[in-house]
Amino acid sequence: MKMIIRFMKDYKRESILAPLFKMLEAILELFVPLAVANIIDKGIYGQSHEAVWKSCFFMFGLALTGLAFSITAQYFAAKSAVGAATAMRSRLFAHILSFGYVEMDEVGSSTLITRMTSDINQVQNGINMVLRLFLRSPFIVFGSMIMAFTIDGRAALIFVLAIPVLSLVVFTVMAVTRPLYKKVQAGLDHILNITRENLTGVRVIRAFHREESEKERFYRCNESLNGMQKFVGKISGLTNPLTFFLINVAIILLIQAGAVRVDTGSLTQGEVVALYNYMSQILVELIKFANLIVTITKALASMSRIEDVFGVAPSMKEGREKISSSSEIAVEFSHVSFRYHEGGEEAISDITFQARAGETIGIIGGTGAGKTTLVNLIPRFYDANGGQVRLFGKNVAAFSFEELRSFVSVVPQKAQLFAGTIRSNLMMGRDDISEEELEEALEISQAREFVEKKEGRLEAYVEQGGRNLSGGQRQRLTLARALARRAPILIMDDSASALDYATDARLRRALQEMKDKPTVFIVSQRASSLLHADKILVLDDGQMVGMGRHEELLDSCSVYREIYETQFKKEA
Repeated sequence: MKMIIRFMKDYKRESILAPLFKMLEAILELFVPLAVANIIDKGIYGQSHEAVWKSCFFMFGLALTGLAFSITAQYFAAKSAVGAATAMRSRLFAHILSFGYVEMDEVGSSTLITRMTSDINQVQNGINMVLRLFLRSPFIVFGSMIMAFTIDGRAALIFVLAIPVLSLVVFTVMAVTRPLYKKVQAGLDHILNITRENLTGVRVIRAFHREESEKERFYRCNESLNGMQKFVGKISGLTNPLTFFLINVAIILLIQAGAVRVDTGSLTQGEVVALYNYMSQILVELIKFANLIVTITKALASMSRIEDVFGVAPSMKEGREKISSSSEIAVEFSHVSFRYHEGGEEAISDITFQARAGETIGIIGGTGAGKTTLVNLIPRFYDANGGQVRLFGKNVAAFSFEELRSFVSVVPQKAQLFAGTIRSNLMMGRDDISEEELEEALEISQAREFVEKKEGRLEAYVEQGGRNLSGGQRQRLTLARALARRAPILIMDDSASALDYATDARLRRALQEMKDKPTVFIVSQRASSLLHADKILVLDDGQMVGMGRHEELLDSCSVYREIYETQFKKEA
């Protein structure tokens, strides 16, 4: 609740004016039963046409004024709710972007999407409804009771008995349904995760003919969510019938008591009708309040889930030192070990090597050997569990993320492009890239060939994820994006797997001929891509089993020799 108030602090005026105008509308509404009583007692019973017309015009004036107050309140409530939700969404998005790979792995992208969208929408609806009804409904309920006492104290005692019983019903339902709504939102997370997996992996599903089994899996989860929603809906649905029942019992008692009082002359018929109208107003407002409680319950459950995300603090702390590239040793691993999850097996263990500035380091090994894990420790996507990763002589933890990643340019294993133009994708690394630098990056990455054929060249449109490009084109553009940063360290994580051998060879030749050649780390499954590397690291099950040049490893490392011989025929 404190967090909601914090996001509403910029909308204090709207948050005060919205319930204020609703209260003014409620005050006007409380005068309506008195006007009706006046029509009956003075107009009809007293046969005064003037009293009827005056009361009618009075009620018409109340209606117009109340409508104006209601519209104004709705405007301020909506402005406050939408503004607070916008601020919350922006803050949550910024907080998520501060997460490292560890937090993203733990929380999961599907649940973060749900909390950014569905949960914040629930909170927005909750704020809107609270500002409009949370004060208005109780005000009319207790205002009706007070007005009933001004008419007849004994009859009004029925109001005093009915209101606490109704409140008990409403708040009991709220207390029971709040944790259930939280489970419903968690179920929605699971549905979203399955949907996301199926949409991103649709080719694999079709290739292995798994459509029916995936449909069945989705159906089971969907039915489970449906069951939870029905169960909590049934409990919430009890509110309205219970409220109707209790109010109608109170109305029966009121009419019975009123009839006796009219017969003795203590009450007029108009006053009984006014008391009945006040009880009806309580009925309407309690139904509104019951629905409001359901909305508030959903909003609080969603807010709790959002707070859980805000409560996740990034595990990696930034340093403050500046990088000095004067050292000849660009990257150094000293007995580095790493595991992904607490208690899990080590992905890499006891890795030690040095990479000099300008060298090309090849990394090869079987699937799951730890190649990507190793290079991910250089830009500090993860922190090593043991040992140290040093950049130009200093621990990578000593630098700020901005400083560190301005020195390290990464071409990820999965080529990821964003909706926009080729130019906007290439300029993600730097805003001040010149045309010459862009052209040079395209030339080195071998992307110029297909970019020249695109209408508009650099202004050609790229769909989300690069869907309108082939796998090789996506890889070359992501490589061009990394090269355009002109960082001293370039990491290519299996980023040429979709390229043919000729293009791959031209790419490696262009990298070697760069004027300010960076220290290049090439992760590859192809031995041919690493033949001319200054140093090749051979990984096997997280262990470094070989290090040296190609010729040396053929003689000294059986794992490397086996990989090489499976890709090239043995010489006679």
